[in-house]
This record gives sequence, C-alpha cells and structure tokens, in this order.
Amino acid sequence: MLAHYHGGLFNASKLGQSLDVSHNTVRKYLDIMEQSYMIRVLRPLEINLKKRLVKSPKVYLRDSGLLHSLLEIETMTALYGHPVFGASWEGWCLEQITAALPLWRPGFYRTSSGEEVDLVLERGRKRLVFEIKASLSPHLSRGFPGSLEVLKPEHARVVCPMDEAGYPLGPRVRVVGIDECLKELEDFAFT
Repeated sequence: MLAHYHGGLFNASKLGQSLDVSHNTVRKYLDIMEQSYMIRVLRPLEINLKKRLVKSPKVYLRDSGLLHSLLEIETMTALYGHPVFGASWEGWCLEQITAALPLWRPGFYRTSSGEEVDLVLERGRKRLVFEIKASLSPHLSRGFPGSLEVLKPEHARVVCPMDEAGYPLGPRVRVVGIDECLKELEDFAFT
C-alpha cells in the first residue's frame, strides 16, 4: 500500500481504512519501517509563519528498486509510462541529496494555498532548497517564487534527469542534473 502513496502526504486513517486496521496500528508499522530504513518519513518544516502550513508528513520507499518491484514495473519503458514516474524520480533524488549532506535536516514546505518545495535541507540558520522535476524542460509552480521569499535559501536548485550543464531558470534558481547537483553540494558537506 505504501508504494501507492510514495511521495504523497501520509494519512494514517485513510490507509488504516484500506487495510481494515486502526490508524494507531498503521503508525506503529510506519515507525518500524522507518527505523529499519525501509521508508523515509519526510516531515514538513516547522517554521513560524502567518501562513497555514501542511502538517502531514510525506512517505517514500527508500529503495527505488523495491518500489518498482512492488508496483510490478519491470522495464524503463514501463516506468516512463507509469503514473509513479515523477514520484519515483523525486524519491531517488531525495535519497541521493540527503546522503550527500547527512548532517543537514531534511523536510519539505507546503502551504494550504499550494506553495510548495519538494526538499528543504536545514543546518543551523542555513537552508538549501530543491524542487525535483522528472522533465527535461521543467517549469516552476506559481507558488515557488513566493516560497523562496519566505524560506530565503542560500541555494535553490531544480533537479531534473539531464546530463548537460545546468542553466539559470530565474533569479537565484538554477536547473541542474543530479550529478551536477551532487558536485555542487560538496561545498556544503561540512559547513
């Protein structure tokens, strides 16, 4: 069931109804799976704003091969045509980025009005922002510039599946492939 919720907001009551168990049982199973590193529970940022923030965490299977196996996706062609492709790319990139910066606290930002950032890494007063898009020509959502104004990151990147050199997408925002992104993060690894 979690494979179908991969990258989405976690709702223990809804999942419990689907499995005919209580939401408390679902939460206990989720805790066990998180502690055994099978899943990542990405919690929303807790920042003091006047905006109403989403409080539900997002859930990802940490192993993209396991995700694809559970969803019976056996080839890259099948993955490209599957509705989970974007969430699969997001989860895989999230794992690569968080592994590169293990001392940084991961989270995501989403308001009830729809402003969203897929991944925000925090360490002290520093913030790094990542929007992850499974497109070679990514477009930012309407709320992304507003999110940058609120979060005031030192670094904002749109990560997409490209091999070429990155390019600017707007003020303070750059589109990069995952390899370029990870190379840039070497400067933040121990700061």
